[in-house]
Amino acid sequence: MNQNKWLNCRLRDVQAYLKHRVSLPVISRLLRRHDYRLRQNRKQEEGTSAPQREEQFLYLQQQRQAFLAMGQPRLSVDCKKKELVGNFKNGGRTWCQQAPRVQVHDFPSAALGKAVPYGLYDITHNRGTVYVGQSADTAQFAVDNIAHWCQNEMPARFPGATNLLLLADCGGSNGVRCRLWKEQLQVQIADRFGLCVTVCHLPTGCSKWNPIEHRLFSEISKTWSGCPLTSFETILGYLGQTRTQGGLEVVGHLVEKVYSTGIEVCDAVMDGLCISYHLVCPKWNYTIHPRSWCQSTA
Repeated sequence: MNQNKWLNCRLRDVQAYLKHRVSLPVISRLLRRHDYRLRQNRKQEEGTSAPQREEQFLYLQQQRQAFLAMGQPRLSVDCKKKELVGNFKNGGRTWCQQAPRVQVHDFPSAALGKAVPYGLYDITHNRGTVYVGQSADTAQFAVDNIAHWCQNEMPARFPGATNLLLLADCGGSNGVRCRLWKEQLQVQIADRFGLCVTVCHLPTGCSKWNPIEHRLFSEISKTWSGCPLTSFETILGYLGQTRTQGGLEVVGHLVEKVYSTGIEVCDAVMDGLCISYHLVCPKWNYTIHPRSWCQSTA
């Protein structure tokens, strides 16, 4: 035998390769006797990882514990997978007497729109808030949602808060390299509410360890599994129905504002931000202070 032992073929194809005529059941038994099965690829090779990955995870845990001890808000933020709104197939199964009939093709042109669910997960109180946009996942969209949370939900849960911890991925609208993300946090959160905003990014390729992924987004996917997302109102209804035995509660908001993409922030604006980078992994950890605080300490 040569080294080609993984064959993507049927038993009849294997039978055709053999010089002697062997029945299909015999071929199957022989293959299984030597531990050959139809197997699929497994994602097990991590590849190269950031050299400071372990250090960053330890620092993330320290920041979470420090903000918990101070009684300050801690939010895990991210954008969930975008969903086509319409009578389209949604993966999963649901208890019913007859399977829902959906369209054969899920062309975007036949959809009512595209839902962009940006989530905020309150780690301390186990509460989720999802803002369903209808345009694009931009940094301005993300920060506007955080500002809405700070204005409407933070005062009741964290009265007198002076600091805010954000746990975010390395990419996307809240990415570590996104200038608009930092500029909007300065204007919409730090300056507007007088908060010191500390942002800690998870290392590249580690988004699945962001708390919002396995504590909020996974539960939302279970709620609407197998159910066509026929309208934005249906999506909001499923968000409100998301519950867990651990006490998770979710509220959804529809965002009608249209956000533009491709907005750039020049160097002069970046130089005017009151931002300080931490000593530990400064490219992933930084704090944005209110500009009034920077002027008073200058």
